[in-house]
Amino acid sequence: MQTTNASQAEFRAAREPTGPEPVSLWRVLRGHRADPLVRWTDIREAHGDVAHYRFATRDTYFISSADGVRRVLQDNAANYTKQHPSYRMLRRLLGNGLLTSEGSFWLRQRRLAQPAFHKGRLGAMASAMTAAALELSDSWERAAGEPLPMAREMSKLTLQVVGDALFGAELADKAAPVARAWEVLGAQLAERFAKMRLLPPILPTAYDRAFREARRTLFRVVDEIIASKRARVGRSDDLLSMFMEARDEDTGERMSDEQLRDEVVTMLLAGHETTAVGLTWAWARLDAHPDAARELHAEVDRVLGGRPPSVADLAELTYTRAVISETLRLHPPAYIINRHVLEDDVICGHRVGAGGSIVISPLVMHRHPAYWERPAAFDPRRWLDAEAEKRRPRFAYIPFSAGPRQCIGNHFSMMEATLVLASLAQRFSPELVVPSLPATEYAVLARPAGEVRMRIRRRSPARAGATARESAEAPA
Repeated sequence: MQTTNASQAEFRAAREPTGPEPVSLWRVLRGHRADPLVRWTDIREAHGDVAHYRFATRDTYFISSADGVRRVLQDNAANYTKQHPSYRMLRRLLGNGLLTSEGSFWLRQRRLAQPAFHKGRLGAMASAMTAAALELSDSWERAAGEPLPMAREMSKLTLQVVGDALFGAELADKAAPVARAWEVLGAQLAERFAKMRLLPPILPTAYDRAFREARRTLFRVVDEIIASKRARVGRSDDLLSMFMEARDEDTGERMSDEQLRDEVVTMLLAGHETTAVGLTWAWARLDAHPDAARELHAEVDRVLGGRPPSVADLAELTYTRAVISETLRLHPPAYIINRHVLEDDVICGHRVGAGGSIVISPLVMHRHPAYWERPAAFDPRRWLDAEAEKRRPRFAYIPFSAGPRQCIGNHFSMMEATLVLASLAQRFSPELVVPSLPATEYAVLARPAGEVRMRIRRRSPARAGATARESAEAPA
């Protein structure tokens, strides 16, 4: 991929961006933390589309316009690479999978994975998504009236979907160890980057030992998934099988065990935790906005009539999808996009110097008053206004990033969230035990702080029709 950088004459003629006071290395090492939404919004309001400041030892450019985001993520994406400290840390956990790899290797892996996420195949995956939701629905029926940790419930469900739909593997018994490992790894990755702990976790300290043990747990789960798949007789068209059967066009070699593990770890974490976080926020928002909940319930009752949803219903579940889209607008799990500047360039008329870091935040883009009416309001109906969507710049909404490095599983995630929400909302209206939205915890993902305990309230105690499992098993 070729860069299309500004010429040196254009670079010299461009404006030097302004920015806030630098954050010294000493402050970073002491654990400097600030609410990202507040800090970055203040920077945007004070300094405009492109701001420049020092963070520890690095020149940082904060981009907060749709044109600037398009320049970085699409029009000149080759100049803005993932050779950034945050990705070096992620590689210690995920290896060199689709999320962290670069160049020709990334392009090869992306091409290998793309057929598994083709829209035509997503329909076959819908049945796994609905089945997992129905199983959880029956579990909630038995727990009706009790408070449950919603974040944990959604994480178990989405892990089951990833196992069934992408790996062809049962992962129910692995939910607890994966969750515990991710708690340690996610928290440490965020803290290590915030405090510039750039050394690998190799010291004989309790902190580094906890990281290594959590990573071993995660890798053990992945190795079991791969071993189970290899032991099965017969072909399959799930993602893991595609990776295992793929051969290099030039050498004819299959993926090494290390490459295969890197891709499975990436899909395991990226493929379930982001969707689980989004669904948890959606349930909390619906409880906080009863009008939106009523409209959602009216739609699922009208479209589904008490039966489980299928891929054919997605076109009619417009408000349900709008709830997911609006949740991801206000609460994008992937709240920061980092890039390394390879060569000098110009973004929105401002100089961006080689060697610097780019910071783009969906948090800020999704609440930018230039692109969104009532940006702080939770209003799913904004997504039903086709004219408003046409007026809005494409790069104002980036919950799955954008450009050639857009998340490969974006359609998978949106379909999963829509079907899960529709399935469960037919029978339940969960209520927050603490009647206020949870605070946001900014770790690797922007997730609700704490367990988000919600009481499972039945919508209709004497619901007509069969149970979820009976409905799923009834002949068509």
